[in-house]
Amino acid sequence: MEKHNIKLTSSEVANLWTNYIGDSMSVCIFKHFLSHVDDAEIKLILEHAMDLSKQHVQTIQDIFQEEGIAEPLGFTDADVNEKASRLFEDPFYLYYVKNMTKGGLATYGAILPNVFRNDIREYFMSCLSSTMELYNETTQLLLSKGLEVRSPEIPYPTTVEFVEKQKFLAGWFGEQRPLSGIEITHLYANIQTNNLGEALTLGFAQVAKKKDVKEYLLRGVGMSKKHIEIFSKYLKSESLPVPMSSNQGVTTSTESPFSDKLMMYHIGLLSGTGMGNYGVAMSLSPRRDLTTMYGGLIAEVGLYAEDGANINIKHKWMERPPQTADRDELTKWLGSNTNPQTFKE
Repeated sequence: MEKHNIKLTSSEVANLWTNYIGDSMSVCIFKHFLSHVDDAEIKLILEHAMDLSKQHVQTIQDIFQEEGIAEPLGFTDADVNEKASRLFEDPFYLYYVKNMTKGGLATYGAILPNVFRNDIREYFMSCLSSTMELYNETTQLLLSKGLEVRSPEIPYPTTVEFVEKQKFLAGWFGEQRPLSGIEITHLYANIQTNNLGEALTLGFAQVAKKKDVKEYLLRGVGMSKKHIEIFSKYLKSESLPVPMSSNQGVTTSTESPFSDKLMMYHIGLLSGTGMGNYGVAMSLSPRRDLTTMYGGLIAEVGLYAEDGANINIKHKWMERPPQTADRDELTKWLGSNTNPQTFKE
C-alpha cells in the first residue's frame, strides 16, 4: 500500500471506523443468508453483496495498519451460526439487500464531501459506485420476479402553475391540499422501510436469548407497525395504494443465527437510518401536519435508539468510537499523587 505523509482527519477516521463495523456485521448476515438461499439468482446477489463487504473490511484493515490505528473488533465468526435454521425466506433477502443499498447510497453520499485525502476519497467513491451497481442489480431482479413495490402513479402535469394561497402549507384544520409527488414518495418509502424493519425485528425477537433484548426487539415490532399505520393513513386519504407488509418472509425458527450483540447493533443502525429518512421527508414536506408528524416520530425513534444504546452499554457490547482527546481528564489536578521530584532542576 502507498505510504502517506498526510494524517487522516477526524471525519476520515470516524467514517472508516463506522464503515468497518457495519461491513463486518454484513459479512455475518450474508454468511447466514447464503447458507440457506435456494434461488440461484438471489444467491448471486447475496454473493455480490458479501464480496463488497469483505473488500471494504480488508481495505480499511490495510489503511488502519498503515496509520497505526487500532482495528475495531466489530463482528466476527463468533457472532454468526451458519448452521442455524433458516430465519428468513428468499424474497426477504432481496428486500433486505435493496434496503441496505438504499441506506448505503445515502451514507456514502453524505461521507464524500467530508473526506479529503486522495486515497480515502477514492475508497468512498468506489463504495458509492459499487453500491449503485448492487442496488441496480437487486432492483432489476425484484422487478423481473414481480416482487418490486412501485410507488403510486399521479397525473402528469400538463400546465405550469404557481401556488397562490397559504393553504398550500396548511394541514391541521380546514381544507387540505392534495399530497405532492415528493410527499407521496417519502410516505411510501417510509412504509417500505418500516415493513422490512418490522420483519427484521420480529425475526430477531424470535431468536434473541436475553430477556431485555427480546423485549426491546418486540417494542421495535410494535413501533414499526404504528408508523406504518400513520403513513398509510395519509395515502389512504388520497385513495392511493399502500405497500404490503413483508412479514411473510419470517420463518418460525427460534434457533438464533446471530448473537444478541449483532442484532442489537443492527436495529440501532436501522433506527439511525430511519431518523435520517424522516428528517429528509420532513424537510421536503411543506404541509404543516406532515412536518409535525415527522418531528414526533423522529423523537420517538431517537428515544428507542437511546434505550437500545443503554442495553448495549449494560452488556458491554458497545465499542467506543474514535473521539477527541479528553482535555479535562488530561489537565485535572493530581494532588498528592504528583511526584515533586519530577520538577527538580
